[in-house]
Amino acid sequence: MSEVQDTVFGIIAKEAGIDIATIKPDSTLKDLNIQSLDAVQIIFEIEDHYKITMPDRDPNFDTESVKGLIEAVEKLVAEKAAQTPAAS
Repeated sequence: MSEVQDTVFGIIAKEAGIDIATIKPDSTLKDLNIQSLDAVQIIFEIEDHYKITMPDRDPNFDTESVKGLIEAVEKLVAEKAAQTPAAS
């Protein structure tokens, strides 16, 4: 498991009040019985943790599945790192 996956799983478990062991990468938020308000809170927590902004309704990002969330976070974190000038 990647650090991003561990963090995303932890945020989902905490915000949805579910056991982290029930979360699988191929689960959807719907599979996990996560209501839309909880899903929004999960997105906010992920954004806050990584200091990123998840795209809203972007067809290139799958934020309905756990795997899609992880991939979106990894992509956004990589883009953010590429834009941040290296300290000299």
